[in-house]
Amino acid sequence: MRTILPAIAALILATSSPADDWPQWLGPNQDSVWRETGIVDKFPDGGLPIKWRMPVGLGYGGPAVANGKVYVMDYDRTYGKVENSPAGRKLLDGSERVLCFDARTGKPLWKHEFDRPYNLSYPGGPRCTPTVADGKVYALGAEGNFWCLDANNGKVLWKKDYRKDYNLDTPIWGYSSHPVVDGDTLYCIVGGNGTTAIAYNKDTGAEKWRALSSPEPGYGTPALIEHGGQKQLIVWHAQSINSLNPKTGAVNWSIPLKPAYNMAIMTPRKLGSYLFASAIGNVSALIRLDDQKPSASIAWRGNTRNAVYCVNSTPFLQDGTLYGCNVETSELMAVKLDNAERLWATLKPTIGEGNRGRHGTAFIVKHKDRFFLFSETGDLILAKLSPEGYEEISRFHVLEPTNEVFGRPCVWSHPAFAEKSCFARNDKELVRVDLAKR
Repeated sequence: MRTILPAIAALILATSSPADDWPQWLGPNQDSVWRETGIVDKFPDGGLPIKWRMPVGLGYGGPAVANGKVYVMDYDRTYGKVENSPAGRKLLDGSERVLCFDARTGKPLWKHEFDRPYNLSYPGGPRCTPTVADGKVYALGAEGNFWCLDANNGKVLWKKDYRKDYNLDTPIWGYSSHPVVDGDTLYCIVGGNGTTAIAYNKDTGAEKWRALSSPEPGYGTPALIEHGGQKQLIVWHAQSINSLNPKTGAVNWSIPLKPAYNMAIMTPRKLGSYLFASAIGNVSALIRLDDQKPSASIAWRGNTRNAVYCVNSTPFLQDGTLYGCNVETSELMAVKLDNAERLWATLKPTIGEGNRGRHGTAFIVKHKDRFFLFSETGDLILAKLSPEGYEEISRFHVLEPTNEVFGRPCVWSHPAFAEKSCFARNDKELVRVDLAKR
């Protein structure tokens, strides 16, 4: 009996260990890697178990999961029709909301709601994933309303209004840059002359510094990297990609990189001594980082015959290969990082084989030696990606694509991976899919 009890205690401890969180855009380290163990190697023949589904409203922003709670933004429309015209804004009336659910049961815990008319192109809801840090939730709405809320009860701790506070107009596709927290500092892409990037004290909202000027802020999220012996904040706005000193906002280097339609969207990706960024308009560049100091130069720029031009989803870089969704062809592509040579391309995980269209999207998350892909068709896909090709292991249909792009149905929302599950949303529901190995 004495030998059995310790074994039972060890088993209980092993099975009740804390689950991983997904507290922000692209995961806890902002690197699109899910590190939790005990995850399925292949989906069951009968499909994955659904733990719960809960109704939500309109939204492009994905969920965040932290400390047993799920946070997501949505839009509760009261007037107007969601019509997606790239060239024109549409008017909606309604309220933006920050919703909090119990991660285990899906039970609604609290709601922060405020009236917010929309005048946007593709007006179907907020764009940003909430960021959760140290008991606070940071949530940015599509018209520039920024909230710091108590993560336990939704109480407003401080707030900003980008348009009023900085005398700005909302970009045509709305504010879309996810808030980034590091230590006691919150980094935000705001826009304007001298205020394109702003650092706040994350607890009080007091400005620490402001930097950069651009006629449009773009739609991407800054990236924190370490290279050349220093931490750098990488900000890609509508005119250039820039490295800032995270403590002061001082510019280390700046390289012109202008996407069409001001659509700097993907988060710049680092691999070794290189940084990659791409966008619509055949804009693609590999930037060589100086190993001794915060400086950089162009290694190559893409053209119409090589590289990959990612827009809605951030690519993944691994072992000298770049995997990303190409805007013009909608294909998931593999590209050699050293010379931009295309290795293979497939429509399977984006819009599906036999279909045609632009802006095909799959969100890419690595888990061990495999990848979880979430397609715009609402499918969760388990696959292997290598320079040799795309190998699909399993597929499960999670959500109906409730939005549309260029006439085809789609769901454009990055899922969260936490608590041995996938948390995903469309414009009608938030769902928890069980991925625990049995």
